[in-house]
Amino acid sequence: MSDETLAVAVTELRPALEAILMVADQPLDGMLLASAAGYPVEEVETALRELAAEYTEQGRGFDLRNVGGGWRFYTREEYAAVVEGFVLDGQQARLTQAALETLAVVAYKQPVSRGRVSAIRGVNVDGVMRTLLARGLVEESGEDHETGAHLYRTTAYFLERIGISSLDELPELAPYLPEMEDLEEDLAALAGGPEEPPPTEPAPEPASSDEPA
Repeated sequence: MSDETLAVAVTELRPALEAILMVADQPLDGMLLASAAGYPVEEVETALRELAAEYTEQGRGFDLRNVGGGWRFYTREEYAAVVEGFVLDGQQARLTQAALETLAVVAYKQPVSRGRVSAIRGVNVDGVMRTLLARGLVEESGEDHETGAHLYRTTAYFLERIGISSLDELPELAPYLPEMEDLEEDLAALAGGPEEPPPTEPAPEPASSDEPA
């Protein structure tokens, strides 16, 4: 493998391995790490074992393990409760009323743009949509052919969280939401376009009476 190694000093092998493992989302075997770092497999395996021993000796909150034929960073078992609390605190935090209302609009009107969701709710939903995206409850679903706006839909995780297997199982709430065709004037108003005054109904004629005034 000497012909394929990179011109990197041996003293930089260990930090190079740390950098690669830091961004890995799955265990990496010695051969793959050797190829990426540009060192012989034997040197890489030795460096990995030395790093693992150092992390344990220093009492780090993480360690380096060779599991399932590959190396990867893991949090130490004694800190599992702390990590679990941190992760679950963000995942289980209740959605605000604004987020729930926005999520309901997306669920019943998907695929739908942010502008249309804003028109239905009557408020700007950019911040709330970012929260729903970060929670994995909604995702992008292409673009509107006419306006070029991004469209959004609910995710499989959304179905899992509310305990249904398909959108067909959603309760019949759609009739209570305004139809998309009825939102054109609202969208035009939001965009600063002209808004036609609503038609006025004729005033009712006074009821006839035989009694003298």
